[in-house]
Amino acid sequence: MTTSSADTFETGDTLTHASAKAALAAGLARIGGGATAVDCAPLTQFDSSALAVLLAWQRAATARGTPLSIVNLPAGLSSLAQAYGVDTLVCRRELAL
Repeated sequence: MTTSSADTFETGDTLTHASAKAALAAGLARIGGGATAVDCAPLTQFDSSALAVLLAWQRAATARGTPLSIVNLPAGLSSLAQAYGVDTLVCRRELAL
């Protein structure tokens, strides 16, 4: 699956508890506008809040009838997802852009 840049938004470099509310709102706006993929490549600083935001974005996209592809998930965040038992929810749609 190829995703055009118009359909993809980026996480930014930080997604922690302090930035989660703003990131959630920004992503929901992009999904509401038709985005179908989120690129996590810029993400260098994150905590478990990043997983909550990614899952909320996936739920919002699914509610619109389109799954959200999560691409370039950092290895550390993938490991965190595995530790929390949500890796199959977050990592299953990981694709390369």
